[in-house]
Amino acid sequence: MTLLPVPDTAIIVVAAGSGTRLDAGAPKALVGIDAHSILRHALDGVFAAAPAQVIVVAPPGYEGDAEAELDAAAGKRRDLGRVVVGGATRQLSVAAGLDALWGDVTTVLVHDAARALTPPAQIDAVAAAVTPDTGIIPALPVVDTLKRVDADVVVGPVDRAELAAAQTPQGFPRALLEEAYARALSSGIDYTDDAALFAASGHAVRHVEGSARAFKITTPADLERARHLLAAAAPVPAPSAGPSSGFGVPRVGIGTDVHAFGGEGDLWLAGLPWPGEQALSGHSDGDAVAHAIVDALLGAAGLGDIGEHFGTAHPEYAGAHAAVFLSRTRELLTDAGFVIGNVSAQFQGNRPRFSARRAEAEAVLSEALGGAPVSVTATTTDGLGFPGRGEGISVTAIALVVPDVSRRV
Repeated sequence: MTLLPVPDTAIIVVAAGSGTRLDAGAPKALVGIDAHSILRHALDGVFAAAPAQVIVVAPPGYEGDAEAELDAAAGKRRDLGRVVVGGATRQLSVAAGLDALWGDVTTVLVHDAARALTPPAQIDAVAAAVTPDTGIIPALPVVDTLKRVDADVVVGPVDRAELAAAQTPQGFPRALLEEAYARALSSGIDYTDDAALFAASGHAVRHVEGSARAFKITTPADLERARHLLAAAAPVPAPSAGPSSGFGVPRVGIGTDVHAFGGEGDLWLAGLPWPGEQALSGHSDGDAVAHAIVDALLGAAGLGDIGEHFGTAHPEYAGAHAAVFLSRTRELLTDAGFVIGNVSAQFQGNRPRFSARRAEAEAVLSEALGGAPVSVTATTTDGLGFPGRGEGISVTAIALVVPDVSRRV
């Protein structure tokens, strides 16, 4: 038997919730996403990160189910894991996990099993950032427009620049976390967030960048989102791929976009400004080439469409140019486990004259997509249709993406 080094980091995986809002007839962590449960996917991510003591906090009566999931996920690290029974609240469940820590542990991560698709890199980043006197949380900027309300009355806006959406795992120095828990339990105050409990004891908390994949599965819609992401990234052996290939079967998407002339300012098209040309109308800059490429990429990866991610419900993208749309789309594909193969777009319109700036446009679009090859062509349609009459521009784009099997947890 191989003896594993005793780690100085532990991760408490909180899986004792009832999952009332999920309404799936079982404790949330044991609900299936695909062939595996929420807990199994969470543990797959945990055991793909750096070695740590792993403590699964299970609902009372479901210890055996949690043990089975731990056995399946841990592999050669099974000696690092154990299951304990949770309490009536999240705070009591985490306290039960703290009671099971080994003596060598100095850093403690607390992770919600419901954030089942959290990348292992995020777990490692949190653990690495913890200091002897500072806690760490992963967080994402808030992108939605927020309002302060009183009943059904909108009272005023909330400055989202000061806000962040917290995720897990949250990491802490063990001694200070245990001290903070003892104080909270003796005071009778119940916290639903470990960072808030830690900060209430006067300790500092900082944040590192989170991941879109670390969303919390709370409602049936969240569960469907997780299933969608896993299905999109599922590795399928490619007939031409060798045994060492890190990629699955390529997937193709198509996107179209149409904008009429009539916007304000100069024209933006294919990532470039065109001074003196009439602008296209649209929610952002009206760049129909960039928008068609976004739709093609999202469609290839099975991630919805441009309206879902960048539409009028997202005012932060009003007036944004191609680089913003394309770089964010690349992030979405990366988080979903895809690599961009190439993109080809063609716009139909009798202006602007494109050929002299083709190489410049392709370079700008490629840079926004992380260096993926991009080609753009143009046609005047022989004066036919609304593009030929100079009323607007129509664009069709095709994109190829490849599932990156090597990144799948």
